[in-house]
Amino acid sequence: MHISPDEIIYWQYGFIKLNATLVFTWAVMLVLVISAYLITRKLNRKVHRSRWQNGLEIIVITIMQQIAEAGLAKPKQYMGFLGTLFLFIAMTNLLTIIPNFEPPTGSLSTTVALAFCVFISVPFYGIKNKGLKEYLLSYTQPTLFMLPFNIIGELSRTLALAVRLFGNMMSGAMIIAILLVISPLIFPVIMSILGLLTGMVQAYIFFVLASVYIAAASVINKHQSLTLHPPKPMTPKEK
Repeated sequence: MHISPDEIIYWQYGFIKLNATLVFTWAVMLVLVISAYLITRKLNRKVHRSRWQNGLEIIVITIMQQIAEAGLAKPKQYMGFLGTLFLFIAMTNLLTIIPNFEPPTGSLSTTVALAFCVFISVPFYGIKNKGLKEYLLSYTQPTLFMLPFNIIGELSRTLALAVRLFGNMMSGAMIIAILLVISPLIFPVIMSILGLLTGMVQAYIFFVLASVYIAAASVINKHQSLTLHPPKPMTPKEK
């Protein structure tokens, strides 16, 4: 039993290693790219659309609504980053039903990389929407003495984001492995179903937290409190 897919080494040359995390990460990205190409190559605006296009539109609209409910007024401009983040984690966790598939989200290096992307995106969107000066001043709110605490909070929540996803995925895989030894027929099936549900919930939580962090950095200014704006309904143009 492996605690992390990093321990499974397929090829090694010196310090260069090709482990299961890298292999299955690229496999998931390949699945997403090919699926996106096959589904979107024949998009149309007709009444009668393919089931794949209807399914894709439902996913896109749902993600944009969730982004708007997090407090971001123009969800379309965040769709590329947040939507990709959610689809990658969700697809990774869904593919665990395939035998011998090692989810990359069970590796701390993957979850840290995803959390680091969120860490970088927060000041990027914050500066883009508010300007550099007002964004930096937000760290001194409500008083200048809060500056070190706000910086520590920024770093700690990124670490918590990575550890939460890694801990949940690793513990789920270990429980299934233990039950597989105790009862190889019944419990693994039940736990696999629960594992899929947990994986989707974790993908949703990671996505929502990333949306809230970006919203907090994008909509708060020195005259506002830390309370987020209520969600605004999307206009037909934004949809």
